[in-house]
Amino acid sequence: MSVLISVIAAYLLGSISFGILMSKAFGLPDPRTVGSGNPGATNVLRSGKKLAAFLTLFGDAFKGYLAVWLAIHYGLGDQVICLVALAVFIGHLYPVYYGFQGGKGVATALGVLLAISPWLGLAVLLTWVLAFAIWRYSSLAAILAAALSPLFAWNLLGDKVYVAMTAVLAVLLIWRHRSNIRKLLDGTEGGFSKPKS
Repeated sequence: MSVLISVIAAYLLGSISFGILMSKAFGLPDPRTVGSGNPGATNVLRSGKKLAAFLTLFGDAFKGYLAVWLAIHYGLGDQVICLVALAVFIGHLYPVYYGFQGGKGVATALGVLLAISPWLGLAVLLTWVLAFAIWRYSSLAAILAAALSPLFAWNLLGDKVYVAMTAVLAVLLIWRHRSNIRKLLDGTEGGFSKPKS
């Protein structure tokens, strides 16, 4: 019963969309109705409100971190911790509060991985930063970081349970980016221009 309660609580926590909450707080349009239609930090940033985007990023990452940290803190065991990690992530992707129409999970996944292992989270974050610095596409950076995350987990943790969880998380994240993948392939994906020197 405690396992079920932990998983459900993690899902409900993950279902909180900070992109929608911050947009309301800052008087911005609902992020699901503008830009890419994704209630994530990148789309909120397109509104021009950097603080709203930062708070969205922080909130979405923190809920992933908090759910996993609590599971670890209360000694729920590796398998339950991984179930909680997936539940909070799936809650972000398919939130019950918003008709199961959620974000793509980049920040929440980062929070989950940082809670499991700071080194794992930092390795994934560094991959994202480097990929974004080179190509200036947030979506491409996220896809590459996700694709490499199981390899990082294997090398840093060496635990099959956590590697499997990371792989499932990566597959779900990449799946949520399938429209971005199509746009990247046909050259219509929106990116960020490189800053002028």
